[in-house]
Amino acid sequence: MAIGKRETEKLPLVAYRNHQFLESSDGRTLRILSEYLEPQARLRRAGIHHTVAFFGSARIRPREEALRKLQELENRGKDGDLSPLAAELKKARMDLDMSQYYEDARELSRLVTAWALSLQQDSRFLVVCSGGGPGIMEAANRGASEAGGKSIGLNIMLPAEQQPNPYITRELGFLFRYFFMRKLWFAQPARALIAFPGGFGTLDELFEMLTLLQTNKMGHRVTIVLYGSDYWKRAINFEYFLEAGTISEEDLKLIRFADTTQEAFSIIQEDLTRILHVRTVVRHPFI
Repeated sequence: MAIGKRETEKLPLVAYRNHQFLESSDGRTLRILSEYLEPQARLRRAGIHHTVAFFGSARIRPREEALRKLQELENRGKDGDLSPLAAELKKARMDLDMSQYYEDARELSRLVTAWALSLQQDSRFLVVCSGGGPGIMEAANRGASEAGGKSIGLNIMLPAEQQPNPYITRELGFLFRYFFMRKLWFAQPARALIAFPGGFGTLDELFEMLTLLQTNKMGHRVTIVLYGSDYWKRAINFEYFLEAGTISEEDLKLIRFADTTQEAFSIIQEDLTRILHVRTVVRHPFI
């Protein structure tokens, strides 16, 4: 017998359309599973095989923006006492110094993407992946876009909402609720990781990857490059880990340092050519 309109209105929601349930603590397992299965399905449809992940601070500005801010402050103080602006000027000068890392990340991403596009492989065989936000993340997606390639952005829901940068390939933009699921998608397809100067988030992601590699949980090799040796060696005394006996010499070999885009690119190109058995058209065509 057909169900009338009145009876239909009384039907409960099917569970997967019950938003209140899905947002509840009881629905957490489904939310977590969704953050594994939905990105997996989208990346498979997109034909993404491997990634080069870029980590780094969201606070590092493009050089043009940092220079403009410094000039504005200097102009404000031209006809008066600079002392009230001392703290702002100090920060602006540091921001300008740090902006070189934005430009280097942008150029390195362009080099990696252009090289990947030159391989005798599908154009999506190897793509750049970032955290999807501003700063170094934006620089990575921007460089890939300027090379004519696609790139991934793995955004995260934060109390101060992180907005996706405009250079992410539209169909490769993701938004995560859970940090650990976002980390999984940073790690699982990654064949190389380039860590630019950053804060707690960058350190969290970097040491997560190092721990997975140290304990052989990755299932594949990942090249790790720390960009900006002066920053990293001042921020973290890696040698003291070894001296104190808390890591081994083999553990320390997981890390390499680079101070120029050409140096970092050469490490990535050489390692991934060997690891992925890629066929290149011309060696070092982009430097």
